Amino acid sequence: MGKLTGKVAIITGGASGIGAATAKLFVEEGAKVVIVDVNEEKGKAFEEELKNQGGEALFVQADVTNEEDVQNVFAKAKASFGKVDILFNNAGIGAVKPTDELPFSEWRKTIAVDLDGVFLFARAAIKEYLQSGGGVIVNTASMYGLVGAAGSAAYNAAKAGVVNFTRSIALEYANRNIRINAICPGFIDTPILGDTDRNGLIEATPMKRLGKPEEIAKAVLFLASDDSSFMTGSALVVDGGYTAQ
Repeated sequence: MGKLTGKVAIITGGASGIGAATAKLFVEEGAKVVIVDVNEEKGKAFEEELKNQGGEALFVQADVTNEEDVQNVFAKAKASFGKVDILFNNAGIGAVKPTDELPFSEWRKTIAVDLDGVFLFARAAIKEYLQSGGGVIVNTASMYGLVGAAGSAAYNAAKAGVVNFTRSIALEYANRNIRINAICPGFIDTPILGDTDRNGLIEATPMKRLGKPEEIAKAVLFLASDDSSFMTGSALVVDGGYTAQ
């Protein structure tokens, strides 16, 4: 029996990178997964891939900053699978630019996706869990939610917000059988890195390599499963030693 047998999980930003790796692992561990992504083509293709591998999966296209889209995701998840047990709040974008050159529109977009979207999905999940008797939320923050970095002020601010938002709501609902934790990845080999100097990131990491999406997925599985049953309000760092420096 898998660690998530019988569970239903919603994964935002689920069609690529850490989200896709986590969806695959969740399916292997017995979960039914709802893949949420703004990219319809990638999302539908990934849904078929999971189904072809024997998994139960549903893709729902959504903009995580749109309240109606969020409500639609939960409605379709319940219509297809009957319930929601786990939310992996993973969708995110990055804006790398000196602050004096950062347009307000880029700041707002980054905050909207990386922080507002986390709030909207978490709020919807909490409402569901209060009716169903409990559940789990894992929010994707970042090591840059714990330490600063030049040139990515909007991203850092959003991810720091995710960390403290996680702590706050974890305390609000700790006695309602709702566990809420954050995962703080370091430099992971995913599409969000774009054209970044990978050699520079590797050199800055004490373990001298990039992390793999599958390594983050295993940490998310830990937080989503009963293996972490006495954890809430934590920010689990998986960064190859970066923040220990």
